[in-house]
This record gives sequence, structure tokens and C-alpha cells, in this order.
Amino acid sequence: MRDLIASLSYSSMQVFLSTVTRYFLSVLHLSIASRHASASTQTEEPPVEAASAPRPMVSSNPFDRVIIVGAGPSGLATAACLQRRGVPFVILERAGCMASLWKEHTYDRLKMHLSKESCRLPFMDFPEKYPTFVTRQQFIDYMEDYAKTFSIQPRYNETVQTASFDEASQTWCVQTTAVGPFAEGPRRKLTHQGRWLVVATGENAEMVLPDDMPGLNEFKGGYVHSSQYRNGKAYTGKKVLVVGSGNSGMEIALDLTNFGADASIVVRSPVHILTLEMFGMSTFSVAMRLLKRLPMWLVDYLLVAYSRLVLGDTAAVGIERPKVGPLELKCKMGKTPVLDVGALQRIQAGDIKVRPAVERVMETGVRFKDGSSAHFDALIFCTGYKSTVLHWLKQDKERFFGTDSLPIGRACGQSWKGKNGLYVAGMCNKGILGGTTDAERIAHHVYTTHFAKPTALPLPLSS
Repeated sequence: MRDLIASLSYSSMQVFLSTVTRYFLSVLHLSIASRHASASTQTEEPPVEAASAPRPMVSSNPFDRVIIVGAGPSGLATAACLQRRGVPFVILERAGCMASLWKEHTYDRLKMHLSKESCRLPFMDFPEKYPTFVTRQQFIDYMEDYAKTFSIQPRYNETVQTASFDEASQTWCVQTTAVGPFAEGPRRKLTHQGRWLVVATGENAEMVLPDDMPGLNEFKGGYVHSSQYRNGKAYTGKKVLVVGSGNSGMEIALDLTNFGADASIVVRSPVHILTLEMFGMSTFSVAMRLLKRLPMWLVDYLLVAYSRLVLGDTAAVGIERPKVGPLELKCKMGKTPVLDVGALQRIQAGDIKVRPAVERVMETGVRFKDGSSAHFDALIFCTGYKSTVLHWLKQDKERFFGTDSLPIGRACGQSWKGKNGLYVAGMCNKGILGGTTDAERIAHHVYTTHFAKPTALPLPLSS
């Protein structure tokens, strides 16, 4: 089969690609409609409106509660799923607001690269008026409405210092330092106890800067991390190097160019660049539907072939594609493909220059590993984030978390549940959708293993 596909001419490939993809999408549409029709004859879940009201608590024991660390999308989703079952919880958030990463550490032009259907939280859809790819502000508004709808009230400005499991009481003891209204003073140490602990601080809790990059401390221009970048207004007319060619790097390079900066981007290793949409649907949605009927290697082939037809050969502008397909690479290495929002066209037009890996930063520029060098006024590091859970989790961390502070079992779908009532939401390398799935699993497991009667309904509860 692979050899047959490889032998097709360019025009034949266009026909093959369009025919195969449209066929399987039509089959999937029919199967989904069939499932919905059959489901309508069965007992339905309570409507979303009913889920919004607080349910009676299943226990008055002060220790029978879930401590959620983090008030981002995964923390909010977990709280809503627990609330629906009447399980007591408390959310601890170190920032002064919910979803602080989105509110304080994302750039202005950011839009979701996945459709809104793939980014919804349990029990509540996005407003119909929102576009397929919601903006940063629309997602923030949605999360604020979500918290109001489900009466979720995090304890803000409360930073977890340690979390350890007490064998005697069979509870988690979480020590925090609080400022603001919960502190009852300028700064106060507090202790929370609960039978369960949910780590919902996410994979992006702390920015990563290449502090060991040779010569960085000698650079006379300014440099920031992508979490500190808002827009390109301050960079108009300047030469700017973006270090990092993931989705943030590509979009920031595009934004800089739109604001009149002379932008370059470092692409030090092969990267998959895919179209944002296929046949009027988000590429992610198409891929997930095709995976229900086709092997991953074939879906990968279709994604890459379609992107080549639409976007052209990225190797022509110095961006090689990995030998492994985008979905396989995501599953095995956690490397997310770039979904193009217009940066590639500006690269092809010469507006954004592609540079090789950095060898050394100089006072007024950068020397690259191919021996070339160039002057730059500013550097923007799109070098990712890291989890901080190993800083404060004092028990079970070696068995559950790797040295990168991420769950060891996330590659095989076992990233959400540890031992002694330890759970993790939103660190499965599957974005907001993965965090939502984790939240449903966690709430279901806590309820059915401790509170539920034998007739308790199984998952899913958010459909």
C-alpha cells in the first residue's frame, strides 16, 4: 500500500488525497449521526442547565474533599466535574486570577489552533457566535463565564510550598503561603488537608530560557521569553531574531513582520508544518476522525501530502520535514506540528528569514552554526515551558513524575492517576481536550471508589 501511494504522480496524488479523505469523512459523519440517533432512545444525561447548580455534598467530613492545585482550564474542568457529583473541593491558585497563563503570559494575536469543539470544557459549549478558532480574549471570557456558571471560587494568591501524604490520617497535607484576603495579614502560612490531591498546574507553569547559551549575558540588545511578548509595536524597524520554530515562534515571527520588524527565525531541526484547515474543518478534527478508521501512518501521509499540495515544499525555504509523521512524532516524542496561520507564506516571500541553530550570541548580533552571523537588536526566545510540580510535591513523585516534572505514563494514557489519591489533570500532552478527559476520569474515579452506590452512572458525563 505504501509503495503504491509513493508511485502516484502529482496530479494523481491530488485526486487520490481528495477522494480518500472525503470518503472517510462522509463515512464518519454517517456513523456519528447514527450514534446520535440511537442515543436519543436511551436515558439522557441531565441537561447542562441542571449541571450548573451546585449539587448536595456527598459528605460532611472535612477530610473528604479534593485539593486542586491550579485554576487553569484543567483545574476548572476538574472542579465542575466534581461539583456535578457533589464531591467537595478547594482550588489553590498562586496567581491573582484564574487562567493566569492565558491572561498574563500570552500574546495579543493568539488564536486557538484547534476548533472550539476541541477546546470546550465539560458541560458547557462556546457561544454560537464565536468563530471556529476562538481568540485569546474569547477563551478567557469563556473560562470566566464557566467559573461563574458552576460557582467555582478559587483561593487566589495562595502558593503551594509542599504537598505530602500523611499515612496516619490517609490524607494529603498541603502547605501554602497566602497573600491577600485569604491570608488575614500581609503573608500567612496555611495548611489544607484532603483525601485527594489533583495536580492541575499544567505543563507550562514556568518559562524556560537558555541561560547557558554562550554569550547571552554579553548581548547589548534586549531579549524576552515568548510569555513576556504581547505584540510587535516596540519592535517596528528593528532586526529581531526569534529562537524557536514551534507554533508560538512562527506566529510571533509573523506578528513582528506585520508590525514592520525585520524578523528572522531559528529552525535548528526538522519540523512539520501543516495547514490549519482541511476541507473546511480544522486539521486536528479531520485527523481525529480519520484515525477512527485508518492506521496512523496513513493519516500522517494524508496530512503531509495535503499540506505539501497547499503550502508547497518547505525544504525549499530551509525547513526540512521529519522522517516520522506528525501524529507519530507527537505520540512518541511529544513534539507538536506547526499549524500554519500565515507565517510560511511570509517566509516564502522572503519577509521572514530562516536561520540555522545559534552557536554564540555576540554583543550586537548572533553567530550561527553554519558560520554565518547577523546583527540583531532584540531576541525573542520561544523555547517553551516546564512543569514545577517536583518543587513542591514531596511524596510519590519519583514513581509518577520524571525528571522533566511530567507524568511518566503519559505516553501510554496513564498520566492521570497515581497512588494514595494523587491525580494529575492536563499534563498528558494532549492540550485542553486531554485536560478535560483527565478531569472527567478523576471525578468519576473519586466518586465511584468512595461515595457512589452500585448504580452510579459510568462515564462519559460531559456529552
